[in-house]
Amino acid sequence: MNTRDDAWQENFTHDELQVGQSQTLVRTLTEQDIRAFAAVSGDTNPAHLDPEYASHTMFHSVIAHGMWAGSLISALLGTRFPGPGTIYLHQELHFCLPVHIGDTLTVTATVASKDDTKRRVELDCVVTNQEGKTVLSGRAKVQAPTEKLRLRRIPAPRIQLLPG
Repeated sequence: MNTRDDAWQENFTHDELQVGQSQTLVRTLTEQDIRAFAAVSGDTNPAHLDPEYASHTMFHSVIAHGMWAGSLISALLGTRFPGPGTIYLHQELHFCLPVHIGDTLTVTATVASKDDTKRRVELDCVVTNQEGKTVLSGRAKVQAPTEKLRLRRIPAPRIQLLPG
């Protein structure tokens, strides 16, 4: 069993992973998250950035970029489960519901299958909101790490958002 705390990242090696094993990550969407994602991705769709425009859409308000929620799966896989040393090979995503500012998402990855010969792992990925509704689902395929790592967590860079 891995000892977890906020200062460290400890991975799960291929040999430690078991079918049915899972981990979660929780994150609440802010307006700053949407603006930062637009800045780094270049996706300035007004449904994400213009409250007036978004109020006239089928969602009635600004929504997150779908890939923002998808990127949370990547964060879980790369930092926690399996964690450092994981190589992302494939991701299938199904966008089920919009994510709004203030929504709290729980990202869960569950080992669905293991290929011991190729050291690959398939994980079912589900992202639910604070109401327990699925907003995103899919399946990831990764090359799981073979070496046990425990590394000091690198803080995410801070960015300053300026009006465009």
